[in-house]
Amino acid sequence: MAGRAARLVLLAGVATLASGSQGDREPVYRDCVLRCEERNCSGDALKHFRSRQPIYMSLAGWTCQDDCKYECMWVTVGLYLQEGHKVPQFHGKVSLNAWFWSTVFHTKDTDLTEKMDYFCASTVILHSIYLCCVRTVGLQRPTVASAFRALLLLMLTAHVSYLSLVRFDYGYNLAANVAIGLVNVVWWLAWCWWNRQQLPHVRKCMAVVLLLQGLSLLELLDFPPLFWVLDAHAIWHISTIPVHVLFFSFLEEDSLYLLKESKVD
Repeated sequence: MAGRAARLVLLAGVATLASGSQGDREPVYRDCVLRCEERNCSGDALKHFRSRQPIYMSLAGWTCQDDCKYECMWVTVGLYLQEGHKVPQFHGKVSLNAWFWSTVFHTKDTDLTEKMDYFCASTVILHSIYLCCVRTVGLQRPTVASAFRALLLLMLTAHVSYLSLVRFDYGYNLAANVAIGLVNVVWWLAWCWWNRQQLPHVRKCMAVVLLLQGLSLLELLDFPPLFWVLDAHAIWHISTIPVHVLFFSFLEEDSLYLLKESKVD
């Protein structure tokens, strides 16, 4: 135990130089997972694990290896707390999620579900930019909106192809989504500010954009789970639900406004 604690302290001392999920790289965690898999994930031990596994976990694809990672995560957390260090992050991934694949991915973390979660999140951001283009430019110049849509589809194809066929680079994926997200935010806010007098309901759109950006800090300023259940990512998901209700209200009022304008014309 003393040897493990010493390694833990050494790792904590250089933690500020590292990026990503600190807990995943902790030697104590890795050794624990290796021993657990050797002990429990083969032969009769594996049969015993499967025989006592709840049916809902089996249907969700929870494996013996997943169970080892989960148990060893708590062992490592206990050591960190014992040594007076902050709780490390495990399996940490930052993404902006499309709800369906986000649900699938958080139910079962695999290479496929992770990629679908990330790719659909990128699609959501690009689609938001396309909607902004249609609303601000496309109603008067539909050919411009069509050309812009083709450009966005090309960008999405290149993005997905690179991450799928060349290298799944988390840093690049994050940077690309942040850059596209900033374009989306600036474009929407600029249009809302320009039309704030003529279209009072755009204040709802401004509120939605600002709230979503503020809530995204939950993803960037991560913290240990509250009651060991609700982490920053989970709270972010929950907090975005009422924001979309407000956005729907904006869309409803804006659609009614456009309908009224079309009848006048």
